[in-house]
Amino acid sequence: MKNFQVPRSPKVIFGLAGLALFILLTIVGPWLAPYDPSFSGFLPNVAPSWKHLLGTTGQGQDVFSQLLVGCRSTMVVGFIAGFVATVISIVIGVASGYLGGKADEGLSVLSNVFLAIPGLPLLIVLNSYLPTGQQTNPLVIGFVIALTGWAWGARVLRAQTLSLRDRDFVEAARIIGEKRGRIMFGEIGPNLLPILTSSLLFTILYSVGVYTTLAFLGLTNVSTWNWGTMLYWAQSSNAGLANEWWWIGPPGIMIALIGTSLALINFGIDEFINPRLRAGGISAKARRKSGAPRRPRLGMTPVLRVTSKAGPTND
Repeated sequence: MKNFQVPRSPKVIFGLAGLALFILLTIVGPWLAPYDPSFSGFLPNVAPSWKHLLGTTGQGQDVFSQLLVGCRSTMVVGFIAGFVATVISIVIGVASGYLGGKADEGLSVLSNVFLAIPGLPLLIVLNSYLPTGQQTNPLVIGFVIALTGWAWGARVLRAQTLSLRDRDFVEAARIIGEKRGRIMFGEIGPNLLPILTSSLLFTILYSVGVYTTLAFLGLTNVSTWNWGTMLYWAQSSNAGLANEWWWIGPPGIMIALIGTSLALINFGIDEFINPRLRAGGISAKARRKSGAPRRPRLGMTPVLRVTSKAGPTND
C-alpha cells in the first residue's frame, strides 16, 4: 500500500472533476438560479444574453434557472436508483452464486425474468399506479427505477461469486466456522468491489437516462423541473423546428456530460484492477522517464521502476 497511487491520467481527473461539479450543482443549484424557473413574465423566445444566459422559453421562462433547478431532481433520482439497485444486485447476486442449489435456481429465475421484461414499458406501468402526489417524489421514483435496473448487475456478481466461492480463503473461512453471511459479505464481497463500483456508475447513468425519458414522454408530473421536463416542453413547443437551440441543447448536453464523467471514472477503475492498463494512468513524459514501452507487447505486463535514495524499487 506504500506505493499505491491514484491514477493521474487526464480522463480520470476530468471524470472526477465532472462528477464533483454535478454533485455541487445538485446541492447549490436551486440557490444559484437567478429566477424562479416557473416564472413566465419575460419576453418569450429570447436568445442567450447577459440577462438570460441561456435565453428564454416560448412561455417566457428563464432556461438557465430551469437547468440549475432541474439538476437536483435528476441527480437525486439517479443516485437513489443507482444505490438501491446496486444493493439489490449484491444481495441477490452474491447469495445466488454462493449458496447454489435450489436457492441459486430460484434467484437466477428471478433475475432472468427481470432481464427479459422490457424495462421502459414496466416502468411506465409501475409509474401509472403511483398516486399523483408521489409522481414528483424523487425517493419513490428512484425506488421504482431501481426495481428494473438491478438484474444485470446481479447476473455479473453471481458469475464472479461462482469463481470465488471455492478459493482457498473462502475454504479457510468455512473451516474455522464463519457464518454464511460473514463469508459472503466479509470475504467474497470485498473482492467484488471493482465490479460493484463499475456497476454502480452505469446504474446511475441508466437511472438518469430512464428518468429523463419518462419526463420527456410526459409520464411524470411535468410541473416538476428536471432535464427531461425541459425537453418535454421544448418538444411540445416545437423548439427544434423554430431553431430555438438554446432551449433544447443545454439539458441534452448536461445528460451527455454526466454520462461522459461516469464513463471516464470507470476507465480509472479498469486501471486499478487491470495491471496492463496501469501504464495508461501516467503521462507520456513519466512513461518515457520510467522506461516503460509506449505499446507493450501482447501478453506482457509493464512494470515501472521508481528510483529512490535506497535504489530502484518495483511499483
